[in-house]
Formats: sequence, structure tokens, C-alpha cells
Amino acid sequence: MFHIMSDARQMPDLLPAEANLLNRALRRVRGLWTDMAGMVGAGAVEADLAQRMQDCLAGRGGESSARARAAGLAEAYLARDEAGRVEFLRTLAAFDSDAAAVTEAAAALAVAEDIAALAAAKSRLRRMLEPPRIRLLMQFTSIPNGVKFLVDLRADLLAHAADPLLAALEADLRGLLANWFDIGFLELRRIDWTSPAALLEKLVDYEAVHRIRTWRDLKNRLDSDRRCYAFVHPRMPQEPLIFVEVALVQGISGNVQALLDHNAPVLDPRQADTAIFYSINNCQRGLDGISFGSFLIKRVVTELGHEFAGLKQFSTLSPLPGFRRWLTSALSDQGEALLLEGEVETLRAAAPHADGLGAALGAVALRRGVVTKDEAAVAKAEAVLLRLCARYVLLEAGRNPKRARDPVAHFHLSNGARLERINLRGDTSDKGFRESLGLMVNYLYDPEKIEANHEAYAGEGKRAAMPALRKLARA
Repeated sequence: MFHIMSDARQMPDLLPAEANLLNRALRRVRGLWTDMAGMVGAGAVEADLAQRMQDCLAGRGGESSARARAAGLAEAYLARDEAGRVEFLRTLAAFDSDAAAVTEAAAALAVAEDIAALAAAKSRLRRMLEPPRIRLLMQFTSIPNGVKFLVDLRADLLAHAADPLLAALEADLRGLLANWFDIGFLELRRIDWTSPAALLEKLVDYEAVHRIRTWRDLKNRLDSDRRCYAFVHPRMPQEPLIFVEVALVQGISGNVQALLDHNAPVLDPRQADTAIFYSINNCQRGLDGISFGSFLIKRVVTELGHEFAGLKQFSTLSPLPGFRRWLTSALSDQGEALLLEGEVETLRAAAPHADGLGAALGAVALRRGVVTKDEAAVAKAEAVLLRLCARYVLLEAGRNPKRARDPVAHFHLSNGARLERINLRGDTSDKGFRESLGLMVNYLYDPEKIEANHEAYAGEGKRAAMPALRKLARA
């Protein structure tokens, strides 16, 4: 949707492999699965995989036997290499609807005459259409951590979307997960420094927008003038599904390095007038396409409003992950035609020794390298960069002409936010420069206008923005 998962394995100073609680928890669960499977001998020998799945469907024995068979299959899947897992998934996917039975049920529906016969025929057709693999998938929910196993199974399936058989299995599993992870079943949980260590470690694992590098960094993000909220599911209580990090500040923030500076003084949150949503992360790849991010932000706005009466503004400080890529492509395709009259000369004056327009914009963005000391020329060149950014967010579209090209912009605009401000040098990190030439934007969530903005964007593709930014984009 709008943020990607991080790789905590790159942080040995914070999370040594031998202390990784997540790995230890997984080993404990797999050990429990092995013990359960051993009750019926399912883990003792590698029997024919299809037969083992058929045995699960047959349901012989009691509840303990059924759970043991499911645990044996789960353990068999995790023990396999990549090729073996694909074989497992294809075998599972092959438990499809009986075509002859579906045809017969459809024929009975076609000749049904009265209401009772029609209802019975429809019911029978629905039963015949449901593939047995759905019942197999549901059996995994009976084992410890079984729901998490299915979420991860879908993540594996998403990597094989080109395979029609696996795509059908993925669609079935997605339907189950969409029902199980309905917003009504999710719990909003605040994460703070007293939260379980395993949960804090996962916060580090999943943070991708602004990496958490040390325990001090993590503690700073959970201080008294900070908040972190996550949605969790009752069957995955120690696994955040999505979380948002919030800073309680005075005024709208425009630079993420200043916002995350752990040497900055801690503000009394009761003095804050603005809540800044500076990082939102989806945590479960297997739940892609099952959206609850919009509900999270609205719930957190409500929670913070109740806790702090002085909060008057709810804003993001958001990245533009596609801006530089779009700008490079547009300059390659259009060249000077992308710029307005006089802007080419403006950039050349601001960065006279830059090798091309793209290099000039990059130099101006962070005031690096070949930028002139003429402040007036640089200011004019910065205005060119702001105009191009406003155009990118408010006018550029992807395949869907009603959808913003930038994924983060689409997420916030579809949630009912409006583009409030564009910040030069909002993220001066290498990642910020690489993705967006250092620019960041503020999207404002006005509780009184969220629904109207959402409806306008969802229905007409109208992107809410401050009038000055709208005018700038259409210059």
C-alpha cells in the first residue's frame, strides 16, 4: 500500500541472532507441532503428501487426531526447501471442486421451478462450488499459531501469482483471511516501553520508513511525547498487523531528522497542539490487499483527541517514494518541455556547473555541490522543485486516472486527508535523497472533512489540497 517491511537482520548491534525472540518462539511452536503430529505418527515418516491431505479431509478420529494431522502438515511444509514448498502448495491447490458435481448442481438449479426447489438447488450449488482445499486451510486454525501460519502461507503464494493453480489457492485463502481480519475483530493496542520485549523487537523488525538502529532510538520513539499504536488480532496477539508512530509537537513538523533527534528536549505532551503521524508500517506480507490502515489512523485520531484536549491538528510527515523515479522518467521523455518558460534558465543559474536538468534539481534540493551562492537564484530554483512535486502529487496518475501515482499519496488521499504542505529538505538521509530528492509532505487529517474528502477522491478522483498547492500544480 504505502510502506514496506524492513530487514532487521542488518542491525547486529541491536538484535543479535542468538537472542532473536521471534526465532525462538517459532522453534517452540514447531516443536509443539512435531509433538502433536507424533500422536498419530504423521511426523514420523514422509507419507504420500496427497494422501495425508486426504486423511485430513476425511476427519477420522477425534479432535486431537485432526489437530495432529494438521500440525504434521504444517511442520512438513516448513521443513521443505523452496521447490518442496511449491510442490506442497500445488498438491494442496489440486483439491478443487468436482467439475461433474458442479455441472449436475447447476443443471438442477436451471430446472428448479418453485421457491423451495430453487433455494435447495442454490444451496447445493454453493456447496459443490466450494473446493475441499478451503476445508484443509481451515484445519490449520486449530493448531497453535495456525492463523499466523496461514498468513505466512499466503505471503509465499503471492510470490507465485503467475501460476494459475496457485493463484486460485491464493484467492481462496485471501477470502478466508479477509473475513477473519475484518476490522471488527481487531484490537487497537498502544505499544510503549513497558510492552513485552518480543513485541518491541517486532516493532524494530517491521519498521521500514525510518529504521530503528539502537535501543536508545527505540526508547526515544516511545517516550512521553510519542505514541505508537498497532492493530492486533486475538489469534495473533503478539504480532502487530500494522502500526503507526506519532510525535506530539507544537506546529506541523517539516523535517524528520529533527523530529527523531533523540537529543532534542522532551515536550510535555499536554503542551502539544499537533500530532504528527511520521511512520506507518504494514507488518504482514500475507495480508496484502486486506486494508485496515485507514481505520487505524481514524481510530488513533479519536484516541489522541480524547487523551489530549489541546491537540488541534493531525498531520503526517510523509515520504514521496516515487517522486525522483517519476521526475527522472519525465525529464528523459520530455526534457525541457517539462518546465515552464524561464525555469530552464533559473536552474542553470542556480546550478551552473550541473550536468543536465536532473542534476541541477538534485543539487538545488539539498543545496549541494554546484549550487551558486546567489540566494535569489537558488530560491527561484527551489520554487521549480516545489511546483514539480505539487504536480506529481496532485496531477500525475498511474494506470487508474483517478488514482494518485504516488502510493503514499494515494493512501492518505483515499483516507480523506488533504495535501497541506511540501517540505524542502524534509528527509536529508541517503534514502530520502534517493527516493524524493529530500522532499517530504504533510497530509492533514481534518476530522470534520475526512469523510467528504474521502468521498470526493473515491468517487471523482478529486485530490484535496490547500488552494496555493493546487494552483502551483496547475501552473
